[in-house]
Parts: sequence; structure tokens; C-alpha cells
Amino acid sequence: MGNITTELKAAVLRITINRPEKKNALTMAMYTALAEAIEQGDMNPDVRVVLLHGDGDSFTAGNDLLDFMANPWTGNELPPACRFMFAVARATKPVIAAVHGLAVGIGVTILLHCDLVYAAGDAKLMMPFVNLGIVPEAGSTVLVPLLIGHQRAAELFMLSAPMTAQRAYELGFVNAVVPLDKLLETALGAAQAVAEKPLAALRATKALMKKPWAAAVEQAMQEELKVLSERLTSPECREALMAFWQKRKPDFR
Repeated sequence: MGNITTELKAAVLRITINRPEKKNALTMAMYTALAEAIEQGDMNPDVRVVLLHGDGDSFTAGNDLLDFMANPWTGNELPPACRFMFAVARATKPVIAAVHGLAVGIGVTILLHCDLVYAAGDAKLMMPFVNLGIVPEAGSTVLVPLLIGHQRAAELFMLSAPMTAQRAYELGFVNAVVPLDKLLETALGAAQAVAEKPLAALRATKALMKKPWAAAVEQAMQEELKVLSERLTSPECREALMAFWQKRKPDFR
């Protein structure tokens, strides 16, 4: 069994992040598998809805930093993580996420491109990009302020303030908070309900909802990647990664 598994049943493509021993931290190979699963699901006429969730006790802890350090992004070509982000952002079919435990970094920003998001009561969402000396991605610098306003977005980005499931619900990141033992049942129920609706109408509705911000989000994603590629070679980022490796507090002075 690989770290990314898929199952197609009743027109719902269920994609599972399956690396529970590492809290579903994502490697380059996992990003590639996720991107391929979403891209193929969007093209497969047998798929009407995509459901994304994590195995074990977390949705995803975000980037596997050790894998990231072993496979640095030079900026010459898009890394697999970017392919995954664009695959979700450009998906034309409904995408649903079921979130529990840790949702860190891309585990939060990717939710901004999902159509329905359900969270278990134990979910903890966090975007620690600045802590790593880098910048947010996935168009989140546009979508988060649009969703909650500049000041509250700054709190999440600049202070890396964690969100409980309830806070994420109050801010509009998730549709509902449900008991952990009901999370997958709830998300699957929603996916099955959506799958029974006319697909062309669903796709047209999704496209119309995204259209007012599509150009700004696409531009933001490109600009974020440009700045991110520069930040990855910065002294701040090197210090943050070295501190992680040495299990100490970083010193950005």
C-alpha cells in the first residue's frame, strides 16, 4: 500500500493520504501521486466528486522538511507540491475535504480551493510559513484576506496563530465541525449527495463562483512561487531549517 491511495465508488473518488506514522507529512513523491490522482479524477468520466482526507490521527502535517531539505527546489522547474496545488485549484469537478488532527501549511491553503470542507473537533489548522522564513502559497495571500479580512489574515500568517476546528468554522474555512467518529461518514454523505446532481450544472456553478477572483488567484499563485523560490535560499530560511534539523529555537537576529 502506497502513501497515497485511491478508491472509486459510486462516482466518488476517495483520495487518502496514508502516512500516519509521520502524521501524513508530504514528500515529493506523495505530492506527485496526489496531483496525478486529482488530475486523472478531473478527466475521468466515471468520477463526479473528489474526496480528500488523511489516515491515522492527522489530515497532513504539511511538508516533510527532511525530504524537502534532501530535495531542494532550485526554482528552475515547478516542484511536485506546486503541481498538486494547481491540480486542486484548477479542478473543474467538486472537491471535498475531511480534516482531522493536524492540518499544517499546504494542509490549510489547499482547503481554500475545496468546495466543501468538514472538520473533526480535534482539528488544528496552522500556516507557519513565516516561521520557516518563507511566504504563503496556493493563492492564500489573496484568498485568506478575501475570506476573513487583512488583520485576521495577518494574525494567521504573521503570528502563525493556530485555529481550532471551531475557530476555522467561525472564520469560514470549514462548512461544519463534526465528531471525529462521524467525520468520514459526513464527508462521504456530502460527496454522495453531490455526485447525484447533474455534473454539467455543478461544473458550471463552480466555474461561475470562482470566476470573479480567478485571475487574481492565478496571478497570486505565480507571484507567491517567485518569491518563495527566492526565500528558499535566504539566510532566514536556512536558519529555520537548520534549527529544525538541530532541534533548537531559530535565531533570526
